[in-house]
Amino acid sequence: MELGLAGRTAVVTGGGRGIGLAVVRACLREGMQVIAGARHLPEPLAQDQSAGPVQFVEVDLGSPDGPAELIAAAGDRIDLLVNNVGSAPARTGGFLAITDQQWADTFDINLMAAVRTTRAALPVMLAGNGGSIVFTGSVNAMLPDPAVLDYSAAKAASSSLAKSLSKEFGRRGIRVNSVAPGPVATDLWLGAGGVARTVADRTGGSADDVAAAAAQQMITGRFTRPEEVADLILLLAGAPSANVTGATYIIDGGLITTL
Repeated sequence: MELGLAGRTAVVTGGGRGIGLAVVRACLREGMQVIAGARHLPEPLAQDQSAGPVQFVEVDLGSPDGPAELIAAAGDRIDLLVNNVGSAPARTGGFLAITDQQWADTFDINLMAAVRTTRAALPVMLAGNGGSIVFTGSVNAMLPDPAVLDYSAAKAASSSLAKSLSKEFGRRGIRVNSVAPGPVATDLWLGAGGVARTVADRTGGSADDVAAAAAQQMITGRFTRPEEVADLILLLAGAPSANVTGATYIIDGGLITTL
């Protein structure tokens, strides 16, 4: 399928690992120029720099000024913005144990980073007569979970933001959509400080058992691969989805059975 993205410019937040890194690689495969932002440049992305036109910007996207710094690096053209950066800390102590600072930190990285990045990118995109914005959301926006309570709330807000933006800017050539993954095989779930390990440490089980139990909640019996999420993001950004906006596409292996 021809996506029509060759030669265009993408900005990807949280592009250093997981879904974001998979998006960077997918963009390069389609012949795009990529500006990727994250706190640290990991070795896999350094290797990708020799494979295509990708510029890495080391930036704290949870800070007030970080998103604008990333967008400034893109110059005067942005065809695709992928609001991907995020964090899902496991809250094994429940609601009463979540502090104000933890709430603020979660909303800064999962919501305000997208607000600030989009606010900086939109004037560039409008001057270029349009483009596409895709949010990496979560099934937790629709399936709130006490184990990631503040993250669920932030992703619900992110989903609402994307829908509102699609209505405000649709007639000016900007399409805005979201993808809503279930558990994805990245460090957020499976890494040393990920959800599986944190829950296992709390319950006394093993991280492998926690991950296996989560996988069995999906009809497919497995976690989604980050490359599968990246492919969906690029499909929404590309020509085959030219009349799709304000939509949320779930990719969760059948975890949610009521939508």
